Amino acid sequence: MAKTKELSKDVRDKIVDLHKAGMGYKTIAKQLGEKVTTVGAIIRKWKKHKITVNLPRPGAPCKISPRGVAMIMRTVRNQPRTTREDLVNDLKAAGTIVTKKTIGNTLRREGLKSCSARKVPLLKKVHIHARLKFANEHLNDSEDNWAKVLWSDETKMELFGINSTRRVWRRNAAYDPKNTIPTVKHGGGNIMLWGCFSAKGTGQFHRIKGTMDGAMYRQILGENLFPSARALKMGRGWVFQLDNDPKHTAKATKEWLKKKHIKVMEWPSQSPDLNPIENLWRELKVRVAKRQPRNLNDLEKICKEEWDKIPPEMCANLVANYKKRL
Repeated sequence: MAKTKELSKDVRDKIVDLHKAGMGYKTIAKQLGEKVTTVGAIIRKWKKHKITVNLPRPGAPCKISPRGVAMIMRTVRNQPRTTREDLVNDLKAAGTIVTKKTIGNTLRREGLKSCSARKVPLLKKVHIHARLKFANEHLNDSEDNWAKVLWSDETKMELFGINSTRRVWRRNAAYDPKNTIPTVKHGGGNIMLWGCFSAKGTGQFHRIKGTMDGAMYRQILGENLFPSARALKMGRGWVFQLDNDPKHTAKATKEWLKKKHIKVMEWPSQSPDLNPIENLWRELKVRVAKRQPRNLNDLEKICKEEWDKIPPEMCANLVANYKKRL
């Protein structure tokens, strides 16, 4: 039997009004030209729910049984890298045929979402203990103490690096030059940079040419460290942060720092996530990508300009939130 057309809300409301006036089901049905069963169903719904509109429908029954849902939830809890195809095959072996879309809908309904796995340093037990010790020792340090730190690090800037992640607005013409990003093998070349910053802003910026060894690193510090501290008005008692790269921890470098009376922060190995300058490098790469440098010299020039444009407020915010990082 074909499905009949649903009554409008006005007709339903009229049925209820006539019922309130004391009319019976048959009389209402005859007056409005509707079936008695239809009139009765609308009045019963109104008596129970105090509404005349349709209630939300349950939709199609779930293809995956509660037991199947528990199974796939247990699987992804133990192995988060499990793919939807793996789960489809597991359910198929158990006698349930579903699609990957059904698996995705079920996982989202259970509160899970697909995310990119975070990249973290490869940590050994000694690294874990050292990082935890550092965090515990400095967790209650005041913001003023962190404001005295001059953070430093090196990074690699690729000519066509982060550009590949950019999006464009278009209808068609996917290969129109305006809608494409030029790419070349191996990033089109790169430059290595050294930089530093404090809570008051960015410090000196230096391009590393060639392969950096301990002697070159000491030369970079000699040319940039004290000028940065003076420009940022670090005052007395400032602390220099550097990681445990062999060039940084070489005996000659340690003696040079000691001779210059530079206080160095003890730093746990494998801890780039503890260094807020990583956030500035990311900001720099995003800014540089928007300007689309054409060659390595252009890349260096744009990097220097954008480094100097990074607002001191951003630097101050990174230092102010360092306790959360710990």
